[in-house]
Amino acid sequence: MKPGTGAGRELIRHQVPASTSPASPARAADCVCFDCYIRHRPPTATMSTPHAMSDDQVATELRKMTAFIRQEALEKAREIHLKADEEFSIEKSKLVRSETARIDGEYEKKFKQAGMSQQITKSTLANKMRLRVLSAKQEMLDGLFEKAQKELSNKGSKDQKKYQDILKGLILEGMYALNEKKVLLRCRKKDNDLVKKAADAAKEEYKKTMNMEVEIAIDEQNKLPEGSAGGLTIINSTGKIDITNTYEERLKLLETDALPAVRTILFGENQNRKFKN
Repeated sequence: MKPGTGAGRELIRHQVPASTSPASPARAADCVCFDCYIRHRPPTATMSTPHAMSDDQVATELRKMTAFIRQEALEKAREIHLKADEEFSIEKSKLVRSETARIDGEYEKKFKQAGMSQQITKSTLANKMRLRVLSAKQEMLDGLFEKAQKELSNKGSKDQKKYQDILKGLILEGMYALNEKKVLLRCRKKDNDLVKKAADAAKEEYKKTMNMEVEIAIDEQNKLPEGSAGGLTIINSTGKIDITNTYEERLKLLETDALPAVRTILFGENQNRKFKN
């Protein structure tokens, strides 16, 4: 190709504009077009006056322009890689923090659940042990009162003098409770004589205390079972009110009323009890 034709003519059209100085502070990195390259190329390549270039000059300029563009592309690619690496590091840090927080949260939740499960297990075991202790204590108390029942049946009325005094006290208690002029006593058949003596003594004492005569009779038609441990029943004149003062009933009252004292004697003071009767 001859000078001044073809590519040479096209290159002449991209001369440096008159308003642009080669010493302009604009950077070549701001644009990769050939015009900018021409304006910012090294001084040795500055064209002092417009003229047609030869094919070699055109080829040289094209190589320079290609190298310049390649360099700019490499720098841009490097910047993109650096920015991508930075964004990757930021996102990775966020992800790590998020996953760490999630794992910590799950661990804390499982730890609380394990603690709660442990507390429930301990509470269940403690409750089972407490129930076993209470059951053992109740068995002991039941055995104690059962033994007392047998002792009453076997020995409650053997000492006649003592038994007569007990009968007198039981009769007086019923008379004071009924406060009537006529009462009926129901006892075991074998206790008739002792009950009569106890009734006479109770009648005299009641008269001194209450200044009132009381007629006392013994029920001969209805008797307490011979298997009874002892004691008697006091009935009012109409037969509608009766006070059962047998040994069995007195023992039942003892089981209820004296149970706290018996528990304290057997097992000691209950430290968890806030109120005392």
